Amino acid sequence: MSSATTRSAEFEQLALPLLASLYNHAHWLTRNPAEAEDLVQETFTKALRAFDSFQSDTNFKAWIFRILRNTFLTTRAGIAAARTVFLEDHPDTLDTTASGPTPEEILLRLDNDATLHTALEQLQPQLREALLLCDVEEIKYKDIAVILDVPIGTVMSRISRARRTLRQLLQPQLGESL
Repeated sequence: MSSATTRSAEFEQLALPLLASLYNHAHWLTRNPAEAEDLVQETFTKALRAFDSFQSDTNFKAWIFRILRNTFLTTRAGIAAARTVFLEDHPDTLDTTASGPTPEEILLRLDNDATLHTALEQLQPQLREALLLCDVEEIKYKDIAVILDVPIGTVMSRISRARRTLRQLLQPQLGESL
């Protein structure tokens, strides 16, 4: 097996498990499923080409998320667009078996999802991105600092401000329990 084949297999082993996470983050950045797919594909292409520069003793997830973010920033001007949640977009929630949730429970959950989504979209892009990397992708602060190319203190501050702002935005809809 050639060293190029070995390197390609190693890349595949590291990258493929992150495909869903990369797509989810790309979707948040682009607000468009097709653009998110294109962004992930371009990220994989760039990452594979640059894989020889990847240092195996470092965090691959942070490295490839950084490539995704930089690719987005060089191909997109900004983050915008609101989305509406339709029941048809969630066929898994339309399960009407007796053991499944009632239609009312489904609507409440979708309404809560939509409320959260709307609140997240109201966050400043820098705050939203830090929060999503931390709370959705479960990336450590030091790795988020690498991805965003900012000091770790800035990451901690952005996440704190994002959580506080999100709490303020959600409080009127979800009551005082926040």
